[in-house]
Amino acid sequence: MRRSKKVFVVGPAHPLRGGLATFDHRFAEALTEKGFEVVLYNYKLQYPSVFFPGKSQYTDAPAPDHLTIRTVINSINPLNWIAVGRRIRKERPEMLIFRYWMPFFAPCIGVISRIVRRNHHTKVLAIADNVIPHERRFFDSLFTRFFVRSMQGFVVMSEAVKLQLALFTTTKPVLFHPHPLYDSFGEALDMGEARKALGLELSGTYVLFFGFIRAYKGLDILLEAFSQPMMREQPITLLVVGEFYEEEEKYRAFVKAHGLADRILFVNEFVPNERVRYYFSAADVVVQPYKEATQSGVTQIAYHFNKPMIVTRVGALPEMVPDGEVGYVVEVDAREVAGAILRYVHHSDKHQFVENLQREKQRYSWDVFVERIMERWPLHD
Repeated sequence: MRRSKKVFVVGPAHPLRGGLATFDHRFAEALTEKGFEVVLYNYKLQYPSVFFPGKSQYTDAPAPDHLTIRTVINSINPLNWIAVGRRIRKERPEMLIFRYWMPFFAPCIGVISRIVRRNHHTKVLAIADNVIPHERRFFDSLFTRFFVRSMQGFVVMSEAVKLQLALFTTTKPVLFHPHPLYDSFGEALDMGEARKALGLELSGTYVLFFGFIRAYKGLDILLEAFSQPMMREQPITLLVVGEFYEEEEKYRAFVKAHGLADRILFVNEFVPNERVRYYFSAADVVVQPYKEATQSGVTQIAYHFNKPMIVTRVGALPEMVPDGEVGYVVEVDAREVAGAILRYVHHSDKHQFVENLQREKQRYSWDVFVERIMERWPLHD
């Protein structure tokens, strides 16, 4: 009997929490559904606590019992990298796929991949969420070059990242495919039921800003949009749902100074997977006022729940949100964001957005994502 081909994925997984871990779990499921033997190699130390801006890196949720997760990698211990590299080299998977999102991990990934490639059997690739990070440091270019040289190919999920990668290599194969749907958060709830469960008013319009909060995500722009005179006259409430990865007080001070306390609700916490659907089901529209971006997992959650989006014209967001069809694309400007919110609120046929969302999201299936990777780097017998 022919054995299943082995595909190993190196990246965050349970008990680590967040969008990267959610992606890796769903990716492993999609690979398994295609008949591959899948192992997730996880970080036992992802970030030293002194470098992590949030409250916790870990979830209390139970581990997914249908996935094989080996929590063995220490991101700052070279001896560990050598041991892990030798272990994977000996296991001889047909393919090894690294998740790469910031240069901090480049030394670890670069060492492991170089050791594994010595078996002259394993194809070594990376899914690059970013090549140039949102927050820059002096070592970024040096570390990124070390990482890039260790890979045999790359998967990118936006044209913006493809252009970033071209600054470091123009000879290695690159596959572009959009970020697949985040469809592992359950089905949508009735809007009234979701609002009642969250203790929200049943009437009025709710705008959702979702995900951890850092400067590049433009929450300040969205708050400024809500301070515009044209917005003050409308029964519109902003839900800011996500953990602050920077100073919270400056945002709350703006809200207080502009008399917006009854219009802005902060939920400063990490939202576990089983609660995500409550916030998306309760909202009328999702706003991503980012100052810079590559692709966005929040966009793919919104697609899953058929929620129209208002995004800024940065990175891959305009690629993912066709303007006027599934939402609106605007410049990075508070008045433009406010205007787009009002255009949506007063739109005469909001159901048209939902129909367009249902059609557009067919582009983002996990099945096609895996097929495209295997077509580009086929695993021969």
